[in-house]
Amino acid sequence: MAHHDIIISGAGYIGLATAVSIKQAAPHLDILVIDAAPEGVWKNDARASAVAAAAVRMLGQLGVWNLIEAESQPITEMIVTDSRTADPVRPVFLTFGGDAEPGEPFARMVSNVAMVRELRVKAEGLGLPVKQGWAAVGFIRENGLSRLTLKNGETLTCRLAIACDGVKSTLRTAAGIKSTHIDYGQSAIVGTVAHERPHEGRAEEHFLPAGPFATLPLSGNRSSIVWTETAKDAERILNEDPFIFEAELEQRFGLKLGALHFEGKPKSYPLGLTLVRDFVRDGLALAGDAAHGIHPIAGQGLNLGFKDAAALAEVVVEALRRGEDFSSLAVLERYEQWRRFDTVRMGVTTDLLNRLFSNDNSALRLARTVGLGLVDRLPRLKQFFIGEAAGLSASSPRLLAGEAI
Repeated sequence: MAHHDIIISGAGYIGLATAVSIKQAAPHLDILVIDAAPEGVWKNDARASAVAAAAVRMLGQLGVWNLIEAESQPITEMIVTDSRTADPVRPVFLTFGGDAEPGEPFARMVSNVAMVRELRVKAEGLGLPVKQGWAAVGFIRENGLSRLTLKNGETLTCRLAIACDGVKSTLRTAAGIKSTHIDYGQSAIVGTVAHERPHEGRAEEHFLPAGPFATLPLSGNRSSIVWTETAKDAERILNEDPFIFEAELEQRFGLKLGALHFEGKPKSYPLGLTLVRDFVRDGLALAGDAAHGIHPIAGQGLNLGFKDAAALAEVVVEALRRGEDFSSLAVLERYEQWRRFDTVRMGVTTDLLNRLFSNDNSALRLARTVGLGLVDRLPRLKQFFIGEAAGLSASSPRLLAGEAI
């Protein structure tokens, strides 16, 4: 049996960020990252994410942001509309603008591939092995060690296992951690759209009866879309002739940026809310989508994951420096207490927003219009929302403030 101090299951940006954060602060620890996907699959991810200012600071502290920044696109403005798909005019009810701090955009758009690529390079530079095609399907804690069984029957042991293997985490299931899931009956169609005219860094969220249609600025004359439809309609749209697909896209996107062209093949992902009963077990911690899955309506899923990575790394490293067993339940519960409220709050918020805006109820439409208009007229409240979107708060882990652990 191969033994390590820490084994992280999941080599996405959260798993890699967790590994790099701990290894950078405690280089003597033997950390292994494993992932169920075959080598190179991560390069096929066409998605992009809104990385909040706090997460940018963390990536800077980890020494990778300077390599990502040139490919990123600052979000300079956010507008919100509420209309029906066929409406010829979409009145703007709410606008956000400004920086988290002077000269620091509240968020930047970054391709998932760029983040994973640079985090993998950093991991390699720190001597962190990443093993693809290694799927953890079993978990047992005995004699102070966590034992992971791989799909091929091999066994690994470690002091601490960290599950970053997605919203359907096999390691979470193997450990017997219960989760609550609400299926929204919606799917998000995602991909990249090229357009004739520049977006000027503006992000837009159009609340339509089937769900939000978000356009997020990318470098060049390109935008990332997150297009919410019922699961049935999403499947129909994806199977349409490309001409019909782009006509449906144009109806929602509009022609304010000129002619549109969808790059590559669109993909869809089912939407729901997943909250776990426990973030930790003795010798096991959950982070990222393994600990929570939320609707993309607020664009905060990735940033919740980076908060998990920063908080868990800080708890583990500080326990190590105090001579404590960082894999013990008593230590890991500090991480759970730190992250649980924020996660549940964001999950409930996105659930309420989705239910409030993904419908065509006249009374709710009126309430939404009044509510958005009031917020738009309250500068201090808007600034509070900017701060929330930027992920900056006094209780954040040190890495999210750009400070070393």
